[in-house]
Amino acid sequence: MPAQFTYRRRVQFAETDMAGIVHFSYFYRYMEETEHEFFRSVGLSMMAVQPDGSVIGWPRVRASCVFEAPAFYDDLLDIDLIVLRRGVKSLSLRFDFRKQGQRIAHGEVKTVCCSCPPGRPFFSIEIPEAYQQVLVEGQPSPE
Repeated sequence: MPAQFTYRRRVQFAETDMAGIVHFSYFYRYMEETEHEFFRSVGLSMMAVQPDGSVIGWPRVRASCVFEAPAFYDDLLDIDLIVLRRGVKSLSLRFDFRKQGQRIAHGEVKTVCCSCPPGRPFFSIEIPEAYQQVLVEGQPSPE
């Protein structure tokens, strides 16, 4: 299975400021959107309901993004997701944002696999086998 995944999306008008530049907060949304599309592409979900009614989810424990050049309204962005590390319970992902082949930003997210039982607090769990099979560590892009 792929250690790297690329998601393509077009910048929407509502994601920009008055100068037509993408607001920084949207890069975090783009990372999450890319992550969801990656999971879908391998037949999995970010929220998997279990037979007992609990849900397997992936809350974030850390997120960062470094901006190198602006993105503007109507730009077509390619967002590469790279699995940096798959731990026993956690997952570290890197995102490289490219516009016309040039990297404009990069970010990282660390997330923990959790069970969310109905009416009870969630708790971390080992990453289930179905996820382990597709969450293969890859090589990050050069800086």
